[in-house]
Amino acid sequence: MTTICNIPSTKDKKRVVIIGGGFAGLKIATLLDSQYYQTVLLDKRNYHQFQPLFYQVATSGIEPSTISFPFRKIFQKKPDLYFRLCSALHINTELSYVETSIGRIRYDYLVIATGCDTNFFGNEALKEASFPLKTTTEAMAMRNHIIYTLECASSTDDNEERQKLLNFVIVGGGATGVELAGALAEMRKFVLPKDYPDFKVQRMQIYLVDGLSRLLGVFSEKTSKVAHDYLSKMHVNIILGATVNSYENEMVTLSNGEQIATKNLFWVAGVKANSLEGFDKQQYGRGNRLIVNDFNQVNGFKAVFAVGDTALMSSDKWPNGHPQVAQPAIQQSENLANNLNRLAKDGSTFRPFNYIDRGSLATIGRNTAVAELPVAKFYGFWAWLLWLFVHLRSIIGVKNKLFTFFNWIWNYLTYDQSLRLLLKDEIPESEGKKCIDEPITPTT
Repeated sequence: MTTICNIPSTKDKKRVVIIGGGFAGLKIATLLDSQYYQTVLLDKRNYHQFQPLFYQVATSGIEPSTISFPFRKIFQKKPDLYFRLCSALHINTELSYVETSIGRIRYDYLVIATGCDTNFFGNEALKEASFPLKTTTEAMAMRNHIIYTLECASSTDDNEERQKLLNFVIVGGGATGVELAGALAEMRKFVLPKDYPDFKVQRMQIYLVDGLSRLLGVFSEKTSKVAHDYLSKMHVNIILGATVNSYENEMVTLSNGEQIATKNLFWVAGVKANSLEGFDKQQYGRGNRLIVNDFNQVNGFKAVFAVGDTALMSSDKWPNGHPQVAQPAIQQSENLANNLNRLAKDGSTFRPFNYIDRGSLATIGRNTAVAELPVAKFYGFWAWLLWLFVHLRSIIGVKNKLFTFFNWIWNYLTYDQSLRLLLKDEIPESEGKKCIDEPITPTT
């Protein structure tokens, strides 16, 4: 028997179902006019995640709760908006409903904002062995792993084993990879020597690997060089023009023949759009993204839209679609919400989407970031301040902004992070058996 999800029926309003509560889905949900639409947001998590700061959660800079905000809290004052915790399984475009893990949900308009996930390029072995960084849960798993390997390194008397524990390999030289490498390098310099005085933390090696010829490929060559030079000064080992062939027996093998023994493989090398069943293969384009027109309508449908990372809108300026970052997702969502509101209000025709590139930012380390804006490119302290301001402004919730700001100020003034908690209930019996300490001789 078909299960129908329990959502109040609509008589005088159209129902807009939004799949995904990332930047794109959340923006549409908050902008749609409740006078004309009933909005239903579907997501497999009950909170919005602020992805640009995942690397700070992973390196103990901030708590995960400060960049995660419950949907129901956001929507408390939004009438006729319903959140349902579920997974979207299948789209029936003929009968206009979404089949979910909690039942069938009818729609008048459907917005697909499912975002993207880590791309392992078909290598299942790497997927199982490495740590990605696309969700709050993955950021916490990475944080636990970093702290746990350091604890193991402080206990073992096997030099080869210790070096495996102290080698950190980051695959992906985009903004996330650069920011993660910089944060780990700062931990090595300022924090870990105080936490682990009983062994040389300087033996910790950080490798940043990318298949391109330079870091930050979407930035200019000058900006890439600034990032490269700064990370090099922080003693990050940068390996360019090489990809990962395999990771077996705790050994990373690169396409250039180089091998790195490590127990820490962090994968931030690429993304792919999250697809849904119910669409033909020809409706998907490059990177598994749904092909849309200038109004974000999925090809062949007037009432089905895709926005953000999962949408592929090609143009003369953007032949491969817009960058899979927050700004295009937010701007597409604003345009679509305004189009739907005007349509319901006075029957106005849709206005095409025109992306305005407001620039790109990436932080490299303490007092250092890179900024490429439409009017100028600048680096260093002022770019770092701009990065702080933009990201703090974008976090949802006043309390979250304050907690994040306090953590940043504390870390900056004390050269310390106070969140290095290993939230792991059990330690495998095989770990930690070899210890640096000598046996204690009983005294009489």
